[in-house]
Amino acid sequence: MSEKQRTASGDLGYDAVVLAGGAARRLGGADKPGVRVGGRSLLDRVLAACADARTTVVVADPRPTARPVAWAREDPPGGGPLAALAAGLPPAGTGRVVVLSADLPFLGAPTVKGLLAELDAGPSDGVLLTDPGGRDQPLVAAYRAERLRGTLADLGARHGGLTGLPLRLLTAELRLTRVLDPVASFDCDTWDDIATARSRIREHGLVLDEWISAVKDELGIDIDVDTGVLLDLARDAAHGVARPAAPLTTFLVGYAAARAGGGPEAVAEASRKAAALALRWAEEDSATADGATSTEPRPDAG
Repeated sequence: MSEKQRTASGDLGYDAVVLAGGAARRLGGADKPGVRVGGRSLLDRVLAACADARTTVVVADPRPTARPVAWAREDPPGGGPLAALAAGLPPAGTGRVVVLSADLPFLGAPTVKGLLAELDAGPSDGVLLTDPGGRDQPLVAAYRAERLRGTLADLGARHGGLTGLPLRLLTAELRLTRVLDPVASFDCDTWDDIATARSRIREHGLVLDEWISAVKDELGIDIDVDTGVLLDLARDAAHGVARPAAPLTTFLVGYAAARAGGGPEAVAEASRKAAALALRWAEEDSATADGATSTEPRPDAG
């Protein structure tokens, strides 16, 4: 089996390098990776998108994050994106590396998987996103790791180091496939960008998924469940029993699923049982309201 075939089958996985050490001058020097959008830092949002990477290296000074990562720093600090990228590349990793900036509020795991799939499907050295203006986003990309390392080494030898070199010198050396994605390519360079991102995630079609993702990060939960099932259960409990029954029932379902070992299957089974109970409760209440005669046996008189 060739290296490309092994990579395509998922045997080798991928590594991720997240660049989070910029000066954020257009934010007045604010700690951009720590700025919160939807209750989560920009850095944690990006880390969630590459949570299945074999190794994730964040190039920045260490800080608390929602999941464990490795840390690296270019020397000297502030040496620019190429120096940071070279510092973050694992010396012996997988055949593919995803390179991301830490200011992408709408980046998700499907985009990362899509970049990797496109890389596997063709002969390119890398696959990157472009924004609505057609500009390359080389820090939202998947690259062949060996080619990336070699190109960085060549550029460093040619220019006496990588400090201060622009990203365009790297992309000019690589065969790249470009994918237009106006949403995932959106990055936060200014406070207006932050305001736009905060407003967008509160739109009706996004707010629920955003909230659930934020809660899972906050509680350290890594589980995907059918939120539709839980919402249906909450609706049935609220309508068939009483409104406060909805949050209490979903809490009890979560507790029962955890005791059963956790996982989507345990949540689905606990939800099924609670939903069936809520329906039986509602049917019984309806029958009583209609004056139906109980068919249950009466206890014998003493």
